[in-house]
Amino acid sequence: MSTPFPFTAVVGQDDLRLALLLNAVSPAVGGVLVRGEKGTAKSTAVRALSALLPEVDVVSGCRFSCDPDSPDPGCPDGPHEPGAFASRPARMVELPVGASEDRLVGALDIERALAEGVKAFEPGLLADAHRGILYVDEVNLLHDHLVDLLLDAAAMGASYVEREGVSVRHAARFLLVGTMNPEEGELRPQLLDRFGLTVEVAASREPDQRVEVVRRRLAYDDDPAGFAARWAGEEATVRARIVAARKLLPSVRLGDGALRQIAATCAAFEVDGMRADIVMARTATALAAWAGRTEVLAEDVRQAALLALPHRRRRNPFDAPGLDEDKLDETLEEFGGPDEGDGDDDPDPGPGGGPGGQPEPDDAPRGDGDAAARPEAGEGGEPQAGAGGAGEQSPARAAEPFRTKVLSVPGLGEGAAGRRSRARTEHGRTIGARRPRGALTKLHLAATVQAAAPHQRARGRSGPGLVVRRDDLRQAMREGREGNLVLFVVDASGSMAARQRMGAVKGAVLSLLLDAYQRRDKVGLVTFRGTAAEVALPPTSSVDAAAVRLESLPTGGRTPLAAGLLKAHEVLRVERLRDPARRALVVVVTDGRATGGPEPVALAGRAARLFAAEGTASVVVDCESGPVRLGLAGRLAGELGGTAVTLDELRAESIAGLVKDVQGSRPGSGRAA
Repeated sequence: MSTPFPFTAVVGQDDLRLALLLNAVSPAVGGVLVRGEKGTAKSTAVRALSALLPEVDVVSGCRFSCDPDSPDPGCPDGPHEPGAFASRPARMVELPVGASEDRLVGALDIERALAEGVKAFEPGLLADAHRGILYVDEVNLLHDHLVDLLLDAAAMGASYVEREGVSVRHAARFLLVGTMNPEEGELRPQLLDRFGLTVEVAASREPDQRVEVVRRRLAYDDDPAGFAARWAGEEATVRARIVAARKLLPSVRLGDGALRQIAATCAAFEVDGMRADIVMARTATALAAWAGRTEVLAEDVRQAALLALPHRRRRNPFDAPGLDEDKLDETLEEFGGPDEGDGDDDPDPGPGGGPGGQPEPDDAPRGDGDAAARPEAGEGGEPQAGAGGAGEQSPARAAEPFRTKVLSVPGLGEGAAGRRSRARTEHGRTIGARRPRGALTKLHLAATVQAAAPHQRARGRSGPGLVVRRDDLRQAMREGREGNLVLFVVDASGSMAARQRMGAVKGAVLSLLLDAYQRRDKVGLVTFRGTAAEVALPPTSSVDAAAVRLESLPTGGRTPLAAGLLKAHEVLRVERLRDPARRALVVVVTDGRATGGPEPVALAGRAARLFAAEGTASVVVDCESGPVRLGLAGRLAGELGGTAVTLDELRAESIAGLVKDVQGSRPGSGRAA
């Protein structure tokens, strides 16, 4: 077993360490979500925490870690005789992103259950994590069906395994800790709310601190055991402080004054539901116990708000998490201090670093003042003087997004679970049965009985039980929904540069990005203008990153339509190699003009026919405006083998009625009827 990096040797990251320690003191706080860029010691700190947790007493021989003082009456290994127990270190169980459902909740032997009536159950990771830590690295990439299972277990404190009427239940209470890089996509709101606290981490910009990080890491890599031994004293001190804080926790008093501050703060920041109030109360109590106090002070309430509220304020995936600390201080001051204590106006930082390590909030709205300061362009798209260089103007602000209906890829896919297009999945409605390939996961009971029935006499059946062999088992085939790759190809040339039109275009694309977020798609962004095209955002699960790139998109210059299509084709080719099961939907946003270079229109047509030849689903958003319309976008849609809709139709929220299936019209039909 490898020696973990010592928790106390982690440089900086005060908020991260404090949040983890508070959960060690009071697991009822509800876990920690650690957000931040790669290489910021997220995983290192989490893995190091398990070594600081006190040992737990368990019933001897129980696979489900029952507490000998109050064993689970429904434990599959029970009932337990009193007296026999053992002590062991608290576990930290890692849930891999690609884990199967059976690995998470456990596996039930269906063959024995049908033939013998025996509940032969093999516990999963939820059982292993009971009374310990369940750690999910890259939690935002976790499959939806695993997220659902985690939500159920976290809400009920138990795990249920159901297989065709055979049921097993066991206790599953654990400290949920997740890490994620927001650039790879945001977390589903229901799971986000299950984390009690959230922490934003970033690499230090101080040279001395970065030097110390490298020095300690190199020393650890050279001699892990020796490095850990040098920090053993500090580790023991923190471990003893956790034990002392746990003992003190029941004696901590949360007065009415502190409760009023908590309630007022949650109301002022308009968080949903009541979970935030409860988490803040538990966190403030744990902070007081960690500081060795029996009274919750104003500084505890303030620190609890900074840890418990930022991730609960988001209304859509494009909102930046954070908290306005000035508004927080005003609210705390307005509603007074706790019943006792000095209630300093400028409280000292809480233990573990306090708010000094909190990143600056990014709540400032993108005000109209920015737009007013930008030079406007005429209807022809020509920028006025000082617009950022010849042929280019500063970015237009996106219009208000609106709700869209479904754009789906035709046919039946087999990609990652999502909510867009029809696909064969592990979850959904049953459409048939087949022989299992590997382990049986979803039994088709009727097909299994039908396969076994003709052989009962030959197998010597004499009693009421059905004699079932492995060859009789049938896997249920199910149809659900998959997520797709939605690749936006956006024309940013001078013909699109009229500010009002480009703002409407960005608003439409932003609306489709919101839809992609809700349907668990990957998104990519290709833009073209001037003489070339560029990949503004490679395919990613982070739709908010796409929104940021879209917001800053400048316009101007000629219209290299062919270059944009060829660049998109190359992106899809590479992505098929990485993820061949994920089908693509190409959304081209343009007025259809093609200028620059020899024979630009013919070249664009040839590029478009590459998509049609490969059967790639596509839709063209026609941005042409004015009394005279050339219909070029409709022709482009015909070359692509897709359909076209106008920008006005998008703004009227009627896109799905026109493109319910993006290949509903035959290739060459151009505009949808």
